[in-house]
Amino acid sequence: MAITIDPRAVVSPKAQIGDHASIGPFTIIEDDTVIGEGTSIAANALIGKGARIGNNCSIHHGAVVGHAPQDLKYAGEPTTCEIGDRTVIREYATIHRGTGDHGRTIVGSDCLLMGCIHVAHDCVIGNHVIMSNVASLAGHVVLEDHVIIGGLTPVHQFVRIGRHSMIGGGLRVPKDVPPFILGGQEPLIFQGLNSIGLKRRGFNQDTIDALEAAYKKIYHTGLNVSQAVAKIRDDQSLMAFPEVSMILEFIASSKRGILAGPRKGK
Repeated sequence: MAITIDPRAVVSPKAQIGDHASIGPFTIIEDDTVIGEGTSIAANALIGKGARIGNNCSIHHGAVVGHAPQDLKYAGEPTTCEIGDRTVIREYATIHRGTGDHGRTIVGSDCLLMGCIHVAHDCVIGNHVIMSNVASLAGHVVLEDHVIIGGLTPVHQFVRIGRHSMIGGGLRVPKDVPPFILGGQEPLIFQGLNSIGLKRRGFNQDTIDALEAAYKKIYHTGLNVSQAVAKIRDDQSLMAFPEVSMILEFIASSKRGILAGPRKGK
């Protein structure tokens, strides 16, 4: 079926381009790239070698997908940058491929990555993630499904942000952010449950109440994290909710430590 390539684009004959894809003027498509069916790539974009772009994506003017990572250890080894289906990548976004460490940078499906965002090497982004303008991820960051990152927000390398969490704009993220919460203030702290987001995504009130109760034990009882986790595990009414178990699993696997709670007197 028809593929539309502007005559001013530079497209490698080794690129694999799906049906109904379109490529705008002055865009460069390098060797060893895969572009899915129905994906549109606007003008002046760069799709670097190792890019694997899904179906029905929209890549806007000046975006860079799959360029070499900004890592001094990278020695040119073949790695990939993988984008899921229906993801939108806006103007001048940069998403770099992996390094020899993990080999892959991964962005899921149905994401919205706004203008001038940066996703560094070896990051893993889930589905339905939103990164607002100029938000930046350092290397090896993990964003789970339905995460929202505010504009101008930098995320430290190796940080993990749990599903359905939302981070405010212009805030540095140095610690792991547990699932289902809001992160705000500077330095960044737990500011409560992401209740509005959870309701919009169909969570029922019983689940929201259980999550509220679990986070109250973690952040508002004066217990340390280990003590709070033990209290939650002993509460069978809370442990009946799989979402509460997700919180405990996240905390158990955290390598950077989780976000602090509200400071005294606040």
